Amino acid sequence: MVGAHVDNIKVEKINVSSNKIDCEKIRALKSIFPEVFSEGKIDFEKLKTMLGEFVNSNRERYYFTWAGKNESTSLMQTPSINTLKVCESESVDFNKTNNIFIEGDNLEVLKLLYKSYFGMVKVIYIDPPYNTGSDFIYEDNYKDPLGSYLVYTGQKDSMGNALTSKPEKNGRYHSSWLSMMYPRLFLARQLLTEDGVIFVSIDDHEVHNLRMIMNEIYGEENFIASIVWQKKASPQNDATYLSDTHDYILVYARKAKETKNDPNGWDMQLLPRTAKQDALYKNPDNDPRGDWASGGLDVKTYSESYDYPITTPSGRIVYPPKGYCWRVSKERFQELVADNRIWFGEKGDNVPRIKRFLSEVRQGIVPTTWWRRDDCGDNQEAKQELKSLMPDVDIIFDTPKPVRLIKRILEIATVKDENNLVMDFFAGSCTTAHAVLELNQNDGGNRRFIMVQLPEPTNNNKFPTISEISKERLMCVIKKLNESDAQTSLESFNKNEDRGFKVFKLSKSNFRQWQPLSNDVNAEKYIKQMELFNDPIIDGSRNEDVIYEVALKEGYDLNLKIEKITGVNALVWKVKDVEKNQYFYICLEENIDFNIIKLLNLEANDLFICRSIALNDTASANLALQCRLKLI
Repeated sequence: MVGAHVDNIKVEKINVSSNKIDCEKIRALKSIFPEVFSEGKIDFEKLKTMLGEFVNSNRERYYFTWAGKNESTSLMQTPSINTLKVCESESVDFNKTNNIFIEGDNLEVLKLLYKSYFGMVKVIYIDPPYNTGSDFIYEDNYKDPLGSYLVYTGQKDSMGNALTSKPEKNGRYHSSWLSMMYPRLFLARQLLTEDGVIFVSIDDHEVHNLRMIMNEIYGEENFIASIVWQKKASPQNDATYLSDTHDYILVYARKAKETKNDPNGWDMQLLPRTAKQDALYKNPDNDPRGDWASGGLDVKTYSESYDYPITTPSGRIVYPPKGYCWRVSKERFQELVADNRIWFGEKGDNVPRIKRFLSEVRQGIVPTTWWRRDDCGDNQEAKQELKSLMPDVDIIFDTPKPVRLIKRILEIATVKDENNLVMDFFAGSCTTAHAVLELNQNDGGNRRFIMVQLPEPTNNNKFPTISEISKERLMCVIKKLNESDAQTSLESFNKNEDRGFKVFKLSKSNFRQWQPLSNDVNAEKYIKQMELFNDPIIDGSRNEDVIYEVALKEGYDLNLKIEKITGVNALVWKVKDVEKNQYFYICLEENIDFNIIKLLNLEANDLFICRSIALNDTASANLALQCRLKLI
């Protein structure tokens, strides 16, 4: 951001592009090692000196790379010059909802959301292309030609002679996929809260490469688990070798707990107990403490002092099995008997067992890494779910995910009453949003979502793109949930439940972008381009679109509250970000009377934004003395 200073007067300019991703890291490094910066640049020799023994000076070291990694990193750091335009007509309950659906390339969208949603997302789930050969792979702005790629990777010599019989099998597809995933996963990490977590679905084609780049971006120490999900009920009889019946879900925390009781880091929730599990608890002796289940009293970790005889109520003397001992001391056993926590059977003649009351067990189940289709659904269930909602859709997704699978992820990754934000930037048919809405209905939660989906073409005339299917599914789910509520008593569900979504679409900026001129440009062309930049707002831009673009550039989220100011003879809006408790005033008229602005009673900490052409120098100076002033 640039500013013009006249004594104590500061007038700033609005950025016309998204923030550079590396700026935050540079600022962090400067705060730790200010001495390694010289004229704004890093002196790496000084930095090495400061780091001392932590510098790896070995020429050979372990690292992960691929053809195109540098280019993908550069692309990630290139700011976006686009914007998100609001589509109220395609939204549901626009003025009340806090849910977001964005149509567009997810890399550009993540860049645009970076400043506004940095550290705001509790859980990310994505189901990216699996790189099986038939997947749609996003083509970013760079793509190495095959020839240069083969030379770069040593599969051809400098004369163009092939060094391998099937070069396309030796990494080209892996490299393209890695280059697509790397910047997106990097940006995703920046959006996670400090106690946030990401779940990524994948199969055997790329799970090894995904694990490598996740280790690099998120840190190997923040790896949580590799979940195995049973995606099919029966084997595939035409498989060449073993039938593939599972997928993986890699789980990484933004920060994992260092110890079990560490208050920092991702705090996993327990899965709800099922009726089947609770049915194991009964109360045959009518204990006033309620239902209980019994557990064995003997353990294999032998201790002589814990090896003693026990006399049952019937008079029988029992010992622990050979090589075992009791799990409690003799004194503690007597205390448990006195507290009616030892069960000898209905006739008082059995080997003693310890009672565990349902009211005292952990109110949930620790999840395992094996997720069965009986508990989480499978691909076929996912297809049927979509078909039941949208009979006209004949699009068959290769690896659809059932709602039950995503709900299980949300159950262990979110807290129902903390307004957690859930993101999926490979949204597909919006199963993740479906799961959020349904789980909120089930437990009265207030989770919110941001879905991002590319308008990928389909062969369906009614829904020409995947993003159209996404939006239609959301509307069908909302209708279904509302109908379900209508058949239920009002007391049984959350009356404030969010059943809507705002639609935004990735679009060209509302601001003019400077076009580089050739070396032989004449003065007339140069002057003409300069004249265009007297007012950088493109002719025909809607006020609403400009307001949202300015808000994004200023770090406001997309759930803006835009209030038109009354009592002044000009179009002035107050724009609020309720969650961050910040606001600004904006006027987009080409000429502004300073006397009108005085009616706003702006204070020193208030931010006022307007066109650079709207105020003369005197008015700008006076306004900048009264409040914070930024010009477009």
